[in-house]
Amino acid sequence: MVFLCWNRPTLEDQKACLEKTSSFNYDYKHKGATLRSVSSLQKDKQLSEEGFSLNHARVLIGSGLETYEKGKDALQNWRHFQMNWTFVEPTTPIKKGVKFSVCVKEFLPWLMMPLQVVYVNECKSSGKMKASFSFGGGTLQGHLLAGEERFSVELDDKNQVWYEILSFSKPAHFLSFMGYPYVQFRQKYFAKESTDALLKHIYTD
Repeated sequence: MVFLCWNRPTLEDQKACLEKTSSFNYDYKHKGATLRSVSSLQKDKQLSEEGFSLNHARVLIGSGLETYEKGKDALQNWRHFQMNWTFVEPTTPIKKGVKFSVCVKEFLPWLMMPLQVVYVNECKSSGKMKASFSFGGGTLQGHLLAGEERFSVELDDKNQVWYEILSFSKPAHFLSFMGYPYVQFRQKYFAKESTDALLKHIYTD
């Protein structure tokens, strides 16, 4: 099952996609795993033995509480996904259990890839962090990949603000299996484009 759309997916297209999928396409025991640290996931032999690959990007985006709050606002409004080749409906609430569709244009058709918010986590004054906001999305049936991805903004004890993407994934369809090196390239490309979109929101919008 793959959700394709020849034109930019409308809200109705996305709703129809999400109505056709109900369950996660990765093992429940891994649900919420991206709450853990990068080093913890790197040491997780079970993930690697089951074929999952890690993708991680952490970028310094500025300093100060105001920058942190703008970064948090950007995540809450899906600004990190607003590009000409990919988007998430910006009115989608970031709440645990909410389904959403990541729409991606690959060559001619658009792909609609269903996910669900697994967790939302916000904390202040914890260890070396002054504040952080993050949420994780898990892939549902019909997504080309199986796994989970976390987006976070953090204000550390040095007053620096960081944007981080952490995910584990593996192919869930023969299309992604055959083209997995390309998928991994696109993940890294997305990290750069997503950071640029976030910076645009913080410093120019």
